[in-house]
Amino acid sequence: MTHNVAADMRGNYIARRITPVENFPKPGINFRDITPALQDPRALRNSIDLFAERYENMGLTQVVAIEARGFIFSAALADRLGVGLTLIRKAGKLPREVFSTSYTLEYADDILELHKDSLKARDKVVIMDDMLATGGTMTAAVKLVRNSPATIIEAAFVCELLYLGGRKEMDKIGVNSYAICAFDE
Repeated sequence: MTHNVAADMRGNYIARRITPVENFPKPGINFRDITPALQDPRALRNSIDLFAERYENMGLTQVVAIEARGFIFSAALADRLGVGLTLIRKAGKLPREVFSTSYTLEYADDILELHKDSLKARDKVVIMDDMLATGGTMTAAVKLVRNSPATIIEAAFVCELLYLGGRKEMDKIGVNSYAICAFDE
């Protein structure tokens, strides 16, 4: 499937605010911290602007947000586009009947859940998270949304870590991916 990186000055500006942190959350993991990009009003606005420009004419009805950092960008985008916001949460945090799936991260295993009644057949969605690394979290999110009758338009990320191969996972599951910025290492 197609992969796009927004190749403009705004994407580069955002990328320069994402800080590498070695050996976090455990030795051998090189973490990319988005919090400096959130603290910079220009970087945050650029992120939402780039997402809104991409999705404003795609007929979205819901933005699906992955806990926790995906909530930040998804809520702002849903508001900007005038569409709903659907949450994918970690296990045990949603009060109604859920679809549930386990997945493996670069450094842990976890479970994600989606309310069974949250998405309808008329819904066209983009699933958002802050970072595409190995693709495990987004693959689990796609699996959850595919349990519903909604149509997935794309998976969206602020940043992609190219060297971890998450794009290949998106291609394997047949989902287009879009990232504002990307890192080779």
